[in-house]
Amino acid sequence: AGSAMGNSSSRLYSALAKALSSGAVPQPRERAGQRDAPPPEPIDATELLAECRAVLRKRPPRSQRHFVDLRASAAGSHRPIRVMQWNILAQALGEGKDNFVQCPMEALKWEERKCLILEEILAYKPDILCLQEVDHYFDTFEPLLSRLGYQCTFFPKPWSPCLDVEQNNGPDGCALFFLKDRFELVNSANIRLTAMKLKTNQVAIAQTLKCCETGRLFCIAVTHLKACTGWERFRSAQGSDLLQNLKNITQGAKIPLIICGDFNAEPTEEVYREFSNSSLNLNSAYKLLSPDGQSEPPYTTWKIRPSGECRHTLDYIWYSQHALNVNSALGLLTEEQIGPNRLPSFNYPSDHLSLVCDFSFNQDPDRLL
Repeated sequence: AGSAMGNSSSRLYSALAKALSSGAVPQPRERAGQRDAPPPEPIDATELLAECRAVLRKRPPRSQRHFVDLRASAAGSHRPIRVMQWNILAQALGEGKDNFVQCPMEALKWEERKCLILEEILAYKPDILCLQEVDHYFDTFEPLLSRLGYQCTFFPKPWSPCLDVEQNNGPDGCALFFLKDRFELVNSANIRLTAMKLKTNQVAIAQTLKCCETGRLFCIAVTHLKACTGWERFRSAQGSDLLQNLKNITQGAKIPLIICGDFNAEPTEEVYREFSNSSLNLNSAYKLLSPDGQSEPPYTTWKIRPSGECRHTLDYIWYSQHALNVNSALGLLTEEQIGPNRLPSFNYPSDHLSLVCDFSFNQDPDRLL
């Protein structure tokens, strides 16, 4: 029987091949049967990365980005918590609706693009991963990331625009992944955002986790607010609904909070001010990369649509500044690295850049300000 199993690398190859073959979409596992399902067989991140690179061998190499050390003082003794925020671009939208006029269709092929997305995740090895526009959760991200040791949660949009695209892969939504050996799930909430008391098509996931090493509790949330110009008041209403939910979940910020999201809002918008001025005492981690720590990056998304070039700052990682420190943040791609045709491209899979931060708990948890 032993020899029939083959070695681990051929098993891994068949796992990736299964996840890479775009056959029928496996349906979510039955909830009832989940208790008895054996845990997925672990796979090695280094081997999976090698698989991805083999698939991508004809593409230009990944651009290098560097972490910027932001520690004000000597770091504590505990390992930091690495959080990654990324709108990965729904496959159906990239191919069917988003009109990236300078991006060749060839660059968007799922078989290869999924490997670019996985390569980016594996390169930074986040402890917690927050994704938006996930429309390949059940056939790609859940099967592979669960085998890499992550606990996985997905909450689709009620009426996803992906469903309008022929040959789509189901609805897109938000997904949250955390390493099971680092955190224990205390509670989880799927939130359908409201605006003016009406349920909307936008969602959030908020999970309270216990850090195994420090015993500290914190809440991590992921969201994706309504897109498009003209919807500023709508986004603002969604933002206040999310903040209200998070105030309840964190007992008014007694539990530290990290919120990752594509807010579809520039820093000049009302919803940005709501988060900045909230009683939860939040700060935006990527401001710390600016010389004075006061301004957001010049862009987190950069694409060319038929109407012209769109370069905006829409993606954020907010955190409780009284309870958490940002040890470092991943620098953005430069304009040269992005290239004249902008994103997505043969060497970057999404029109949004990933944001990655390392957090540590304040040593003095009782001090609130």
